[in-house]
Amino acid sequence: MLCIYNAIIVNEGSRFVGSVLVEGEIIRKVIAGEGRPAEQCDEWLDAQGCYLIPGVIDDHVHFRDPGLTHKADMATETAAAAAGGVTSFMDMPNCNPQTTTLEALDNKFADAATKCVVNYSFYFGATNNNADMLSQLDKTHVCGVKLFMGASTGNMLVDRMDALRKIFSGAGMLIAVHCEDQQVIRRNTERIREQYGDDPDIRFHPVIRSEEACYQSSSLAVQLAKETGARLHILHVSTARELELFEDKPLSEKRISAEACVSHLCFCDEDYATLGARIKCNPSIKTSADRDALRKALSTNLIDVIATDHAPHLLSEKQGGALKAVSGMPSLQFSLVSMFELVREGVFTVEQLVQKMCHAPAELFQIKNRGYIRPGYQADLVLVNPDKEWVLTSDCIQSKCGWSPMEGRHFHAKVEKTFVNGALVYTDGKVDRSRRGQALTFDR
Repeated sequence: MLCIYNAIIVNEGSRFVGSVLVEGEIIRKVIAGEGRPAEQCDEWLDAQGCYLIPGVIDDHVHFRDPGLTHKADMATETAAAAAGGVTSFMDMPNCNPQTTTLEALDNKFADAATKCVVNYSFYFGATNNNADMLSQLDKTHVCGVKLFMGASTGNMLVDRMDALRKIFSGAGMLIAVHCEDQQVIRRNTERIREQYGDDPDIRFHPVIRSEEACYQSSSLAVQLAKETGARLHILHVSTARELELFEDKPLSEKRISAEACVSHLCFCDEDYATLGARIKCNPSIKTSADRDALRKALSTNLIDVIATDHAPHLLSEKQGGALKAVSGMPSLQFSLVSMFELVREGVFTVEQLVQKMCHAPAELFQIKNRGYIRPGYQADLVLVNPDKEWVLTSDCIQSKCGWSPMEGRHFHAKVEKTFVNGALVYTDGKVDRSRRGQALTFDR
């Protein structure tokens, strides 16, 4: 039995000094009060001054595995997850081959069992032609259906209304949607190319992938969800205007939910001047007013979860401007500490951080026995020192791509230890890559 004591436990809207007892993979007891509890334990860990929170659950990552492993793979990116306090992830289907067949999905789960340091699940990718497969998905292990209602890789853009209606009506589980209107993007691209050439400066990326492109697509998704009763989750909301589409009420009362990503919470279009294509992502980083509106929504129920859209590329692939540089950035390892900076700035509270990054993803996806510090739950736990200033340098990056748009930033919180299913997988700057996570199970 392991006892983590003297921790500042942050869980279910409260914080208190106490102890957590872990036996094997399971949390056995949560005890309020300072000092060592009167329990028989084999190991004792004094967490004085540190927050103890549930492991972060990131519902939106791109690990590039299979087929694009020159820039990332499940082993390297789950090491980055563990180092950042992320104990569970849900991976997107636009790899190679795309996860748009049952065989590709099964192969991904089998591969994950041999590579992943943390817990895992995978989305099934919807296309214009595979809606009939949705009824065959194992809803106890597949996290959801991913739908691209905008430009994407290969044939994963779903742009036929008959196909959209079939997916919304027949998914039978959460539909996670990338919302950008392709016609608006195409029109903007042609206009900007005519004025500024074949590869306009990176500052035109949010002009091409504009607020209008996001809002038109998001509003269509909301309309379809209301018409069909589908469970809709709109990914990486990037504009203030889109917030009008959501309701400020508890997640348990919603059929339509919203995700904000670390990139849109930390950067704005002014940062293109210094970071260039390093912060190029889809949807684009937009204005400071959009960023600030998203931040403000964190203290309400307009935004339900915080994720990363972790999408690593080699720096050589990030060369160019608004059209030639690839879109996406690595952010998984430093998502939690980045959000602690917003806590420090008073944007939201540490209790709200835990709600958006730990509790809400578990509730939204109906994950079994994770996301909370409760007796009987899996011991996915993170110790964070909230008062340890450090500078992000490239030598601490676990992702295979080897860079971060956060390099050079000063942080005031640091992940000290990460436990996955009761096992210590990260401590003292090192990840135990011999550990293996588990496939997530969903109570559906």
